[in-house]
Amino acid sequence: MTFLLAWVWLFVTLVPLLTLERWIHRHVQGIGLLLTRDPDLATILYSALFFPGVALHESSHWLMAKALGVETARFSLWPRRQPDGTLRLGFVETAKVDFVREALIGIAPLVAGSAVVVLIGYSRLAVGPLAAAAAAGDVAGMAKGFLASILSADSLIWLYFLFTISNSMMPSASDRRSWLPLTIVLVLVGVALYYAGAAPLLVESFGEPLAAGVRVVASAFSITIGVNLLIIPLIWLIEKLLVRVTGLQINY
Repeated sequence: MTFLLAWVWLFVTLVPLLTLERWIHRHVQGIGLLLTRDPDLATILYSALFFPGVALHESSHWLMAKALGVETARFSLWPRRQPDGTLRLGFVETAKVDFVREALIGIAPLVAGSAVVVLIGYSRLAVGPLAAAAAAGDVAGMAKGFLASILSADSLIWLYFLFTISNSMMPSASDRRSWLPLTIVLVLVGVALYYAGAAPLLVESFGEPLAAGVRVVASAFSITIGVNLLIIPLIWLIEKLLVRVTGLQINY
């Protein structure tokens, strides 16, 4: 049951996380355009804001590739506009390898980012007491935990790092390229092991460690959602003020 609940928690938080993250990235770019009226300058501002998260994302790719013995080529943290109009904040070029290693390289930023988000949240921003109070329905405890999270001397610095890392850790489309074939193989292996009678032994051996890893990622998703809900009103207010001051309007 613990194993199942961990996965349910992960998938329940995934959709709101992706929705809020997409809104943030679009509107932060919009603010850059309102401030500079220049797409290139807006891109530089956008890239600078998310630089810590981008640096961790691409470094995770590079380190995982090295750990798996995969040759790497170019490494960049400079933003580039793609032919389809999307913005790529950084990249790591690796040699073409089997889909297992490619999938592990692709998922590395999510693993590293989730670990850092949870570490910052629990060790620097007092997320633990806040989460415990929320689980217990203790409104006063939630308020106390929230104030403890934001009123420490360096809380704004850690909140910034958490915000940029958590909103840069999701794998891109190219990162996810090998996930489908790997998933198909894992499902087929799982079905074969089930009919061979080995599934209970595998669940007993690897179920809890895997569930623990899923809980870390789900915790990171939950922390990210909370931080984004805190930051989004500020982004919205800044954008509305700039629209009023400049007389310009961004159409998303």
